[in-house]
Amino acid sequence: MFGAVSGLYRGGRNLARLVRIGVTLARYDALFPVLAIGDRLAGAAPLLRMTRLLRRRGGAGARPGERLAAAFNELGPSFIKLGQILSTRADLLGEEIAEDLARLQDRLPPFPGGEARALIEAEFGRPLGELFAAFDEVPVAAASIAQVHFAVTSEGSEVAVKVLRPGIARAFARDLDLLLWLARLVERTRPALRRLKPVEVVQTLADSVQLEMDLRFEAAAASELAENFAGDATFRVPRVDWQRTGRTVLTIERVIGLRVDDREALVGAGHSIPDLLHHAAGAFFNQVFRDGFFHADLHPGNLFVDADGALAVVDFGIMGRLDRQTRYYLADMLIGFLSGDYRRVAEVHFDAGYVPPRRSIDAFTQACRSIGEPILGRPLHEISIARLLAQLFQVTEQFEMETQPQLLLLQKTMVLVEGVGRRLDPTVNIWSLSRPLIEEWMRDNRGPEARVRQQVDNLLEAIDEVPRLLRGLDRIVGDWSRGGVALHAESLAALGAHRARLQLILAAPLWVAAAALVAIALAVIFGRP
Repeated sequence: MFGAVSGLYRGGRNLARLVRIGVTLARYDALFPVLAIGDRLAGAAPLLRMTRLLRRRGGAGARPGERLAAAFNELGPSFIKLGQILSTRADLLGEEIAEDLARLQDRLPPFPGGEARALIEAEFGRPLGELFAAFDEVPVAAASIAQVHFAVTSEGSEVAVKVLRPGIARAFARDLDLLLWLARLVERTRPALRRLKPVEVVQTLADSVQLEMDLRFEAAAASELAENFAGDATFRVPRVDWQRTGRTVLTIERVIGLRVDDREALVGAGHSIPDLLHHAAGAFFNQVFRDGFFHADLHPGNLFVDADGALAVVDFGIMGRLDRQTRYYLADMLIGFLSGDYRRVAEVHFDAGYVPPRRSIDAFTQACRSIGEPILGRPLHEISIARLLAQLFQVTEQFEMETQPQLLLLQKTMVLVEGVGRRLDPTVNIWSLSRPLIEEWMRDNRGPEARVRQQVDNLLEAIDEVPRLLRGLDRIVGDWSRGGVALHAESLAALGAHRARLQLILAAPLWVAAAALVAIALAVIFGRP
């Protein structure tokens, strides 16, 4: 009974919130995403159509994506985040709308510095003066979840202090509950849209936000990224001040440098634009392919160039992870497209299980060619891998290719990195700089030598199992003895001889196979022309 009442309350609350959202979308003439889902969305579409009477005057010349971005900005932090996620889904909204949403900036008016001071003192249970020798109460940046203040520690280090907005966790929980409710409603009422995994997409957003709500997780992400790039002079991650970091407060080393998109200032400071592009390509490759752990919010406001010419990154609230198999898929797909091997691109999708086996691989190969040829036939500096991926997602419905939520953040990052590259030098394609790195990584991880190494590793694991098998035999003999089974001297001698023969039988083929693999490895490594 209580569960039913709770469900009714939740449904009523969400419907009321949905009406308010519909009114806001209508005021900006941005109802088209809801109307596109159809009238079966619990009868909401007709109601939302009526709200067109509330449409604002002005802004008539704005594009649909610009109107939707403006509505999301008014709806608040959760919808700003949603807009940023949707900016990766050109397959849902079209390229123009996705591009407009990609420009949606996560900026909100700051909350008073006095509140930030009180929040910091509450987090650590100490007066601010014991933590910082100086604290600038005017924030340098204010976003939907937190704002940042510059400060100087009591030890004299310059730091940036990030403080969560008061009440932000409760506001996000309310909106995420609504979005999850809507996603489940869509999956129930529109089976054709289930392949887009709306519930899983919202859950991806929820997981990301959950991590952002505890700044200790962001500190851990910064620490892990710094560890991955230890000793790399081209990419710098600021050091975390763990003594002044807690759930609602993050303190890191202050980054001093020029914004990566300020080309005039960079050139004026004597930085080499080609070097910066190579550094950016290398940093992206290493994060995605080498480590499988990448910064997923690399817009120009989070990327700086320090006095030594190194790229310095800030804001680690949104990070992405890719397992090794997904990295193999990405590398195979990108190289297949860049080399025009569309059959290989199709095979990669079928091998990964992204396209159901009942679909035609020949037809999917043809679809990949229709995507790649118009894009890759252009001059190198005009090639957009982000556009290529957007085009690929547009053919997914025909081939029942399911959405891969783990790739959403990566696609967004690729769009941002590509944009940074074009701002620095429109005549250079950043992916052409990454291609040799990807190909080398593929040779090291997917080539003949890598396969031989894998076989040798498997063989060594098998050899390691031999002692365990023999110990098991010893235990069996011991159990026989303790069980009262009488063994004569002749029996024990025979058992010992059998044990020795078993060891030879188990070990000899393994060593023969090991020798064969070594020979193959030598032939592969030294026998190539």
